[in-house]
Amino acid sequence: MSVVAPVKDTLSGELPEYVLALARRLSDYLPPEQIERVIAAFRCGAAAHVGQTRASGEPYITHPVAVAVILADLRLDAETMIAAILHDALEDTAYTRASMVDEFGASVTELVEGVTKLDKVHFANQQEAQAESFRKMLMAMARDLRVILIKLADRLHNMRTLLAKDVDSRRRIARETLEIYAPIAQRLGMSLIKSELQDLCFRALYPDRYRVIAERIRASHGNRLEAMGRIENALSRRLAAEGIDARVVSRIKTPWSIYSKMRAEHKTLAEIMDVYGFRVITASVAHCYQALGTAHGLYKPVDGRFRDFIAIPKANGYQSLHTVLFGPFNAPIEIQIRTEDMDAVAVRGVAAHWAYKTGAAPSGAQARAHEWIAGLADREAGTTSSLELLENVKVDLFPDEVYLFTPRGAILSLPRNATALDFAYAVHTDVGDHAVTARVDGHFAPLRTRLASGQTVEIVTAPSAQPKPQWLEFVVSARARTAIRNYLKHLQHEDAVEFGHRMLDRELVARSVSLDTIPAAALEATLAEMRYKRLEELLSDIALGNRMAGAVAERFKLIAGGHARTLAAPHERLAISGAERGVLSFGNCCHPVPGDAIFGHLSAGKGIVVHRVECPNATELRKQPERCLEIEWARKVQGDYRVELRIEVQNRPGVLATVAAAIAETGTNIENVEYSERDLATATLLFALEVRDRKHLADVMRRVRRASAVSGVYRYPV
Repeated sequence: MSVVAPVKDTLSGELPEYVLALARRLSDYLPPEQIERVIAAFRCGAAAHVGQTRASGEPYITHPVAVAVILADLRLDAETMIAAILHDALEDTAYTRASMVDEFGASVTELVEGVTKLDKVHFANQQEAQAESFRKMLMAMARDLRVILIKLADRLHNMRTLLAKDVDSRRRIARETLEIYAPIAQRLGMSLIKSELQDLCFRALYPDRYRVIAERIRASHGNRLEAMGRIENALSRRLAAEGIDARVVSRIKTPWSIYSKMRAEHKTLAEIMDVYGFRVITASVAHCYQALGTAHGLYKPVDGRFRDFIAIPKANGYQSLHTVLFGPFNAPIEIQIRTEDMDAVAVRGVAAHWAYKTGAAPSGAQARAHEWIAGLADREAGTTSSLELLENVKVDLFPDEVYLFTPRGAILSLPRNATALDFAYAVHTDVGDHAVTARVDGHFAPLRTRLASGQTVEIVTAPSAQPKPQWLEFVVSARARTAIRNYLKHLQHEDAVEFGHRMLDRELVARSVSLDTIPAAALEATLAEMRYKRLEELLSDIALGNRMAGAVAERFKLIAGGHARTLAAPHERLAISGAERGVLSFGNCCHPVPGDAIFGHLSAGKGIVVHRVECPNATELRKQPERCLEIEWARKVQGDYRVELRIEVQNRPGVLATVAAAIAETGTNIENVEYSERDLATATLLFALEVRDRKHLADVMRRVRRASAVSGVYRYPV
């Protein structure tokens, strides 16, 4: 029995048609009293937004109702519907939080607050505002998964109506949606919303490309109907003959999926379009595997194109069998085989079988989503910057995973292109922190080795090993990046305080002042004005380039007043030993090593970047004299330093091995090697090495010059 009529009568019949349409959708699964609460929320929202219009000229209340309709199609609960209708009320109207709690409860209010942006807070730029809004939404997601479902529906309707915005706004919103919200929908298994968001973004960012592909899809669909019908009938008849209860439906590719595949596989539009896609929906898991055998019996399978996501589900809960067959029209047939429940999860993801606060156990997709969001919340606790958190989440939103085995047979899923070091951190943070090397399928491999699905990985650790800044250059998982950064930040803070102290002392001495001569009360008051709780925080910021030591010294000179006294002349240069790796980094443009004449350049947030005096960028960097620091190597230095050699050789078999052997004889580690130039007679090799100092480098260059087939060895850049 429909509940729309009673609801309309109860509320005096004043509802517009779009609200009645929402009520009709809700009547399929919600009781009348809950629908009445949703209608009451509409009346409250309509009153709050009265007089407000959207960019298209429509009354503003049509937007939150449209968001609720999207969520009603996912069959979400009444609280979610109410929060969707009121999701902009606290932000854009005079409606108060207290009134919302009184009328609709604390749970609805928390949902609304989780979706609300931070427009009332001032940020330095749009990027920072976006990042901080995302941090707030993430924390709300960790408390209640429905926050992100409302946000995705809100973004979907905004994208559907994006043409009302100017071109710049359309592109900005579309890019943000493509980078953040579409991948989140994918990660939550909500393929319908993800696909529509991607297509709408594609249309906004590349309208001409979208139009061409969309027109081609429409044109080809009509031409392909007969062929697809014949394949569908053949599959259906064979399945029925085998006694398998299943239905077969054809799949139409979306413009964005076609465009993405063209770019990823470097194929033409014609090559991508010349593929038939079908989905087989069965009654049970056993029938899925039986249907797979039936399909392989009907058409020959393409070798290496079978994937079993039922036995090993994707991280978002997606389950299906994927196979590719040689079709009857000289075109491949892509088939996905799954049960009805799996199909619901594949389409609606975490919203499938929604069981919020009913006492029922969450679905597999919901459990995985909670686990993922809890992991993001843990990483949020370890990040000091909203921009860093947003970067970590973007890294974590890979659409594809690799599935790997521990030596005991446990399965770990990692982002595509994951390395052995990513695997180590996925096992445990301590394993990653102390990783030395890996065994991949029984063979030793470097930590930077990229892994492929099905491999068994074992991590070799050592108590003395610790994370290195270079690790951040090749890890891809957010978990690994966060753990490495947290470790380095701890070291960095200690190093930064010590080095910042040296930098400030140098400037103070030049002004005949020392920290000891400044009254404690005046120092504390000045630190408070500069928004520092402790002197150590200021010293760290000086070393990291966020404060200029000279400017701080001038300020301290003023508060020292009559206590300033004449002190010894400062040393001309600050000596570095290489142990200050938390504060120092070495320019990739010139690769300085101990023994080189050097100078430092203060980069905000990064600290001191060390360059050779003859660095190609030195002239440009010295245009900021306040950020340049006169430094020199200490008498004793620590560690190994990256350097690059340009080696010209005769292009003949075995020459690379000859050069590598000559370098190895000097006890030097080779980080990387590549050909930069090559013709029939000669070749140029670029070697990245780790050396102790300039003398060690000279020894390496001498040994390589003596090798056969080598015509020249040069430091790169010269």
